[in-house]
Amino acid sequence: MKLYELRQLTDQEVKTHIEEEQNNLLDLRFAHSLKQLSNTSKIKAAKKTIARLNTLMQERASNQSSTN
Repeated sequence: MKLYELRQLTDQEVKTHIEEEQNNLLDLRFAHSLKQLSNTSKIKAAKKTIARLNTLMQERASNQSSTN
């Protein structure tokens, strides 16, 4: 997903996406270790997506604390 699409999600939806991506990353790592993963760049993409989602959550938390 693009960043502008992620920004439109609620906090709960972002948390759900984080959990899904972490499970996806775990599955990709297992597949890679069993030599079943042909495209290893999917691991890097999953890590980047998790990082984007975590950054978005941090931005929202810092915006809430600065407004209070």
